[in-house]
Amino acid sequence: MEPRITLVTLGVEDLERATRFYRDGLGLPVEQALPGVVFFRLGALRLGLFGRADLAADAGLEDVGAGFRPISLAHNERSPEAVDRVMAEAEAAGARIVKRPHATDWGGYSGYFADPDGHLWEVAHNPAWDLDEA
Repeated sequence: MEPRITLVTLGVEDLERATRFYRDGLGLPVEQALPGVVFFRLGALRLGLFGRADLAADAGLEDVGAGFRPISLAHNERSPEAVDRVMAEAEAAGARIVKRPHATDWGGYSGYFADPDGHLWEVAHNPAWDLDEA
């Protein structure tokens, strides 16, 4: 397998609400909208939104459980001020701020929000990363 992830799919309770959050609230560009699924272009990566029950069925699993999901998505910015702007944008779009941005022990700046379905996003500035290489 080549070392690459091309798509991250989130199972959502309400596809229209989730699409509004990511498209209108966060300003992500829709690449393709099909019945039951929406894809956003994020550089070389795509973010997919798929009904939670439909995603479970597609994988052949039962849609059970709630609460903490042991995964987070991350978005890195070029400065702490940019992190603050993204977090404010997410909150205005309907995200729940889980952890306000703060200086970290690893020398960066980071905070977390949850989208309307509870998917956890970290927004961070890592001064050791060159985002122009991404």
